[in-house]
Amino acid sequence: MLAGGVASRQRADGFTIVELVTVIAVIGILGAIGMSRFFDNTVFENQAYADQARSLIRYAQKLAVAQNRMIFVRSDGNSFAVCSDAACSANGIIAAPGGNNNGSAATKLNCLQGNVYAAQWMCVGRPSSVVVSAGSTRPELAAGGFFSFDAMGRPYNRDGTAMTATLPNASVVNVPAMTLTFTSGGNTARLAIWPDTGYVQSVAQ
Repeated sequence: MLAGGVASRQRADGFTIVELVTVIAVIGILGAIGMSRFFDNTVFENQAYADQARSLIRYAQKLAVAQNRMIFVRSDGNSFAVCSDAACSANGIIAAPGGNNNGSAATKLNCLQGNVYAAQWMCVGRPSSVVVSAGSTRPELAAGGFFSFDAMGRPYNRDGTAMTATLPNASVVNVPAMTLTFTSGGNTARLAIWPDTGYVQSVAQ
């Protein structure tokens, strides 16, 4: 009896080889799936760039109101940058609040003045894995593209006209003036710029 009882207790306290091998195999499979997702940084790059662009555009709008003048956002597809003139000339670049931009490889490649990286410029470069598009083809998001905010914080198109919502039908309300879509792999992030208020926000997929 005693021997049987001890054996029973020992069996209850341990694992069989089959159980251990099964657990190790399951952990290996889950680890392989998790690691592949963890090392796929395109998802993180996409969301980070969308967040940086949102912060930059919001900053431009607030700066326009604070300084009571037009402030321009360069949006050429490869970067977003804040400027005091439409051409984003050397004298028109706006310094980043902390004195330097994020200094990423993409920013160093796309935030140039006279072919030289402008570290102090409020500018963020597009990572190569990210594609930025608008809801429709717009000159604001193309080579030489820009939009602006006036002293009231209202958004304006590249041609100087006020951004207005394009309603698909009369029953639709609360439509943004411009929607920017950031895509990388299977990840998508969207920003909406609203007419009249110029408010910039992330929107649901």
